[in-house]
Amino acid sequence: MRVTAEQDADRTTTEVPWAEQSAQSFGITIEDYLLPTHGRIQLISPEGALLPVEEQGSTPGHEYPMPDHETLLNAYRQLVIGRRVNDQNHALVRQGRMAVYPSSHGQEASEVAAALCLDARDWLFPTYRDTVAVLARGVAPLDVMTSFRGDWHCGYDPIEHRTAAQSTPLTTQLLHAVGLAQAARLKGEDTVVLGMVGDGGTSEGDFHEALNFAAVFKLPVIFFVQNNKYAISVPIAKQTAAPSIAHKAVGYGVAGERVDGNDLAALLAVLGRAVSLCREGGGPFLVEADTYRMQAHTNADDATRYRHDEEVAEWQHKDPLKRMRTYLTEANVLNDDVETEITEAAEDVARGLREAMSVQPELHPLELFDHVYTVQTPQLAAQRAQLAEELEREGAAS
Repeated sequence: MRVTAEQDADRTTTEVPWAEQSAQSFGITIEDYLLPTHGRIQLISPEGALLPVEEQGSTPGHEYPMPDHETLLNAYRQLVIGRRVNDQNHALVRQGRMAVYPSSHGQEASEVAAALCLDARDWLFPTYRDTVAVLARGVAPLDVMTSFRGDWHCGYDPIEHRTAAQSTPLTTQLLHAVGLAQAARLKGEDTVVLGMVGDGGTSEGDFHEALNFAAVFKLPVIFFVQNNKYAISVPIAKQTAAPSIAHKAVGYGVAGERVDGNDLAALLAVLGRAVSLCREGGGPFLVEADTYRMQAHTNADDATRYRHDEEVAEWQHKDPLKRMRTYLTEANVLNDDVETEITEAAEDVARGLREAMSVQPELHPLELFDHVYTVQTPQLAAQRAQLAEELEREGAAS
């Protein structure tokens, strides 16, 4: 059944607030529901051991079950592939076969969980750093890297994959995510939308506008913040004085949660529940992943100018890939044969990407004018005609 704009507006003003309903369902106060748990949610220690319940950071209404082994093994596979692609792209940039690449080395668990928690009917709105998330949504590696090579603004069909183009302008994708969620609501679709953003993006006005709109209209949007500690060179302490980014949610009437961003199991649990609650009408949510950007902001950045090697070394101990590998091995889910198969699959992806990036694409200069406007302006048409004439003369001369 389609929901009209009038019905949607009436529902906004007459129903019991959604957050209050959700709080009642968990048997807690609305304040305890909206505020993040005391500390952060973590299920697996940096050493790869399952933590006792009392050490997982859970509080009443903020309990999260451990994902099953099949789910974790599938996510680990995507984690290994994502790490290999990150490292391969780093090499491609140094070889001059890619213009720029913002690596998510060390943050891959957050990106894998963001993609895997969604159904095929849902939408993902990634940032420029979220290549691994886009890969985990099923987009071919070369199609993801097309924009970083400078060939096209986006190399894949967003509608086919229900994944928006990776956004380079900071935080504009969150407004788009909210807009799509509202459109889906009016069409009667039970679509959940997940918008990704970094800690630096939370300092943009678009972040606040998107949160406020989503809360007022009770939209099924998850705002997923990867707090990797730096907005290029600006540390999080110089961006906000709040106890955490997750605490900002309560100011909008949105539920916030903070999770260990290097704990793949905890991420799947927290984001998975957020998706379920959103689909049931209990959204929106703000989830903050506590993680770290191991490499520079991009290949054009010198991270040694604003952070110390000791800080990076501390986070190497919290590597999400090693953590999950240890846990699955100890649980007898991952053995040498399975590990070899996953590693070979990741190498196949890297090899295919290397070979594809070594082939120069065939581009035509006139394509510059073909996708600027739906209906071409007279000025662009004149410029296109002028270039076409010059190309024809050059072709005749040669």
